[in-house]
Amino acid sequence: MKLALILPLALAAFIGAARAEEVDDIHEATTAEADTFNARIYAGPPGKTAYACFVRRYDAAHLAQHPKQKVASMKLLVSAETYEVDNQLRNSFRIGFHYRHRSGAFDSGGSCHHAVFTKDGSEVRLNCGVDCEGGGVGIALSKDDKSAIVRLESIRIWPHNNPTEDKDRSLVAGQDDGIFRLDRTDNSECAALVTDRKELAALRHK
Repeated sequence: MKLALILPLALAAFIGAARAEEVDDIHEATTAEADTFNARIYAGPPGKTAYACFVRRYDAAHLAQHPKQKVASMKLLVSAETYEVDNQLRNSFRIGFHYRHRSGAFDSGGSCHHAVFTKDGSEVRLNCGVDCEGGGVGIALSKDDKSAIVRLESIRIWPHNNPTEDKDRSLVAGQDDGIFRLDRTDNSECAALVTDRKELAALRHK
């Protein structure tokens, strides 16, 4: 077989194996593993409803070390609700942030699928997405459960409390906006991300 034909075939086999390995690197958590992870997020069994708030305001020193970072501050609210119909717990997320060089506040949010494990570092993540192919985020926890690790490539965003805006906007990772470490704080810090009065009351009592 000619070398010109062998090389493309070998390259295709290598790429196929690499992609298969990427798929194998992630697997869905068992019910017990997911329950353990949910208890870590919400600092205890979530029950019918639960909330966890994580915040980061980047100081001048951090931003000076990351000149290409677009985000100046970020809030993450992770919510859980157990549905009576099937007694299944469902997680969702909301993110609010300010740009470094643009005025105004922006939001995003959506639902989270089952927790998954990455085999390389045994990290557990919630895979969360925005409706209508709006991208999404992966949410993990630091080993001491005091911080959330948010990973994103691209996620649809909208002006604060205006998810119906027609203009198509996205936060794209770029060089310095792909991973955010946000610190756990009191749920009241994320109250601005909630618009429903009943949910806001429940958040403030958790």
